[in-house]
Amino acid sequence: MILSLARRCAIAALLLGTVALAPIRAGAAEVLVFAAASLKTALDEIAPSFEQQSGHQVTVSYAASSVLARQIQLGAPASVFISANVDWMDVLQDQGLIDVASRVDLLSNGLVLVGGVDQAQIGQMRPDTDLIEMLGSGHLAMALVDAVPAGIYGKEALQNLGLWEGVQTRIAQTDNVRAALALVAAGAAPLGIVYRSDAKVEDRVQVVASFPSELHPPIIYPAAVTTSAPPEAQAFLNHLQSDAAQFIFTEQGFALPGS
Repeated sequence: MILSLARRCAIAALLLGTVALAPIRAGAAEVLVFAAASLKTALDEIAPSFEQQSGHQVTVSYAASSVLARQIQLGAPASVFISANVDWMDVLQDQGLIDVASRVDLLSNGLVLVGGVDQAQIGQMRPDTDLIEMLGSGHLAMALVDAVPAGIYGKEALQNLGLWEGVQTRIAQTDNVRAALALVAAGAAPLGIVYRSDAKVEDRVQVVASFPSELHPPIIYPAAVTTSAPPEAQAFLNHLQSDAAQFIFTEQGFALPGS
């Protein structure tokens, strides 16, 4: 079959375009980040700047740290893992699934009680805080108290205050901390326990009380490159430790470890 001149020119142009783009595509890589759900707002702002500077694509999968760690255990091709507690990172380290040399304590956080914008503020959680009275007929929204870091921290804080036994049958457990926040924001739960950073990203809630840090282990976010990651993963982890990225983190309620 004889191709028309116009068609041959079109094919030639397409081939030339493909050749021209090939070096760019070949040099780009995808960095798949598994990150605790509480990091979503910050990383959604930080990742595009790395993409623009490096030319590499960043895809972030958000969920509870426990869920993400188990997915990595099952062979999920994550490049970087950022956990909301050290325990799940320790599990992957013990199993040889992260590059130990890359591991860094990236951020820290605090725990707060949130409620609707009309909820009375009480300052700080105390042993005499009447949570039952504050809940009325509703439930206390928390991430899974035996698996998800925010829920584990929250349960331990309530236990140390002597409040857990009274409210444990009134807990609305969610898959991750952002889901607990959403219940309060939607009015489905009058109160919830979330991270300080979560409260800053939702206009429909306010901080009712803070939890003293001594009531639970330090809330540390370790980050590491996995053993199966491409070289670009370390570049992204370095970017998260840059002044620009850490400014965004602190603006959104996180703190730097030791600060």
